[in-house]
Amino acid sequence: MKQRQWLINLRGDKTQQEVANKSNISQNHYSWIENGERNPSIETAKAIAKVLSFEWIKFFNDKEETPQDSEAI
Repeated sequence: MKQRQWLINLRGDKTQQEVANKSNISQNHYSWIENGERNPSIETAKAIAKVLSFEWIKFFNDKEETPQDSEAI
């Protein structure tokens, strides 16, 4: 898998640790997801999406989209 640049962009000035803490996952787990090394579970996808204000289904879309293409929550 390739890096999820859209997720990095949505994270903005927040650290991986901050997003991970608010999503109740480890920083390592978040990093693997962001770097495309792992796919999140539905529960984790929803948690990250809630923290960063986007539709959780974006993790599972086949096509790549830019952040403005996705709907905000």
